Amino acid sequence: MAKIDEDSEREERITDKIVVDAYDPEERASGWFYHLSDNCTYPYKAKCVIERSISPLKKGEKVEVLGIGDFDDCQHEMFVLIRWESRELAVPLIQLEPIDVVDETKEVVEDWHYWVERGYQF
Repeated sequence: MAKIDEDSEREERITDKIVVDAYDPEERASGWFYHLSDNCTYPYKAKCVIERSISPLKKGEKVEVLGIGDFDDCQHEMFVLIRWESRELAVPLIQLEPIDVVDETKEVVEDWHYWVERGYQF
């Protein structure tokens, strides 16, 4: 069940630009992976907005997002690489909210959050 209301403009953008011609989970994952790779300006600062048991980040913690995670790791959800305790670590993008980023990066990350919060899956 969707957690947020449908946004027709966002739905159209996701359908026409990200998952266009994606007929199976692998193709949808690839669409999201390449869209995030190509349309976000890295690095950028972000804040953890939700905690996940698979991630060490705590709500409110600020990190630097270095880029998209490894393609193989992004087959079920999108991961981004962050600098954390002097090393690089992949964490779920859904955990992070960009801070002071260019509009395109903000829109792309918000599109991913929307996709997840609507209950869509690959």
